[in-house]
Amino acid sequence: MLLRMSTLLLRTLREDPADAEVPSHRLLLRAGYIRRAAPGGYTWLPLGKLVLDRITEVIRSEITAIGDQEVHFPALLPAEPYRTSGRWTEYGDDIFTLADRKGAEHLLAPTHEELAALLVKDLFTSYRDFPVTLFQVQTKFRDEARPRAGVLRGREFLMKDAYSFDLDEAGLQAAYDRHRGAYRRIFDRLGLDYTVVRAMSGAMGGSASEEFLAATPVGEDTFVGCTSCDYAANTEAVSTPTPAAADPDAHPPVEVHDTPDTPTIASLVELANTRRLGGRDYWTAGDTLKNVVLTVRRPGADLAEPLVIGVPGDREVDLKRVEAALAPAAVAVFEDWDAHPELVRGYIGPQIMAKLGVRYLVDPRVAPGSAWLTGANEPGRHATHVVSGRDFTPDGTIEAADVRAGDPCPSCSSGELTIRRGIEVGHIFQLGRRYTDAFAVDVLGPAGKPVRPTMGCYGIGVSRAVAAVAEQHHDDRGLVWPAAIAPCDVHLVAAGKGPQLEAAVDLGGQLAAAGLRVLVDDRTGVSAGVKFADAELIGIPRTVVVGRRLAEGYVELRDRATGERSELPVPELVDTLVGDVRRDRV
Repeated sequence: MLLRMSTLLLRTLREDPADAEVPSHRLLLRAGYIRRAAPGGYTWLPLGKLVLDRITEVIRSEITAIGDQEVHFPALLPAEPYRTSGRWTEYGDDIFTLADRKGAEHLLAPTHEELAALLVKDLFTSYRDFPVTLFQVQTKFRDEARPRAGVLRGREFLMKDAYSFDLDEAGLQAAYDRHRGAYRRIFDRLGLDYTVVRAMSGAMGGSASEEFLAATPVGEDTFVGCTSCDYAANTEAVSTPTPAAADPDAHPPVEVHDTPDTPTIASLVELANTRRLGGRDYWTAGDTLKNVVLTVRRPGADLAEPLVIGVPGDREVDLKRVEAALAPAAVAVFEDWDAHPELVRGYIGPQIMAKLGVRYLVDPRVAPGSAWLTGANEPGRHATHVVSGRDFTPDGTIEAADVRAGDPCPSCSSGELTIRRGIEVGHIFQLGRRYTDAFAVDVLGPAGKPVRPTMGCYGIGVSRAVAAVAEQHHDDRGLVWPAAIAPCDVHLVAAGKGPQLEAAVDLGGQLAAAGLRVLVDDRTGVSAGVKFADAELIGIPRTVVVGRRLAEGYVELRDRATGERSELPVPELVDTLVGDVRRDRV
């Protein structure tokens, strides 16, 4: 393949676009890989399409190697299967819906679990047909409220999704493990620094799931690791060690105190210690019980209901953790205080929640028998010795408090949690029988009785992976593509006004004939400085400069990642580069 910049659909930019928020967005736009077409929608220009295709090739090679079979489902889907599964309602505003000319409702596919289950139901009737795994690489759609960060979070994106069907849990586990291993090989080949973490299943449903997170400061996901063991989890899935239950009757009775002008936890703690509330002067924020009011609207419900969450006062409620725990319900901050005067803002305590009929969930640290300083449900008043299991009984526990560096590891007894940010590039799920139950997918088992298959699903964000690699592989001059997915193997730059241009095109043709992907900068009227800057911005692994020493029979070879430069005799160029590229491809 030989591409010539004089005719290539490519426009590089000297300055960062004003709306580009993160490095990958800025550089993919500046280097001419993508172009914004609409909010959350991007056109892939020739160089960008080459990277997208090379990543797809890596994924396809590893996925077919484990026995998956490629299909292609439609992107425009009827509403009925998604109504049957419940996800038409669960997805809510996150999906694009439309009606055809006859009024039949459709959606643009966010995922295809329903279609995969129906296809298996249609074609397979016997246990002898199993196991089977189907996959596709296809455009997906999601109605993001605020598309951002370029192709990292758009409304239209390319995804590899696979669906496994097995007759029992052992088969499902084997399929899950095969895909987990394949994903590791894929992300290794893409040159990504990634971590496999425990995750929540969300609207997909099922039990176990893990995410593959590419570490980067601009990542939308926060994940933890342990200083002593191999525990790793998305913060949404971190479990809190629960204190041992105590005797609720071991505490003094509740005392109510006047606590004027204490709008914050800090001011409450200061007053409590100054006045020795409850007979002590060593109160901390962690001894207080903060009660946060939210609203929860279940899928299909017209109205939202109030929900109160109790957490220790030294913690904040993390809405992302709440949303993950309550998915697919929609969660929002409570604002309608005037309509609920029984909820005394700033002085809410759990003692009246049961009487009010308000659902009350607590952090696991609020263990039975624990006593707290909390609101007395009267303006300017708080109460001490408010005991869980005696003065209030929560409706359950919820992982809602923020996770912090230094928190104890929930998996081992000695480690502390560290926190990093990352981009989700892959997610694997053990779905179980949610979808085969929904569509009554049964086959004849070996004993002559119906058997219902169990499912797994396995996704990779292909277009997102382009951005994730760009986030991890760039410097202050531009992109630095790993050789396995770069748009071209070699970038030839003709520097000079003499025979360099003709020689660069000729060398490019020789390299292309030898099986390399070649980009030649054969533009005229463009300075050598601009060509060199564009070469660094575009980020192809090797640059060959055909310059002044051509007359002496030499060209310069530059390594984009290391910056190393060497001179090479022209007759040796093709064999040297072919050997280098072949080693990259092994």
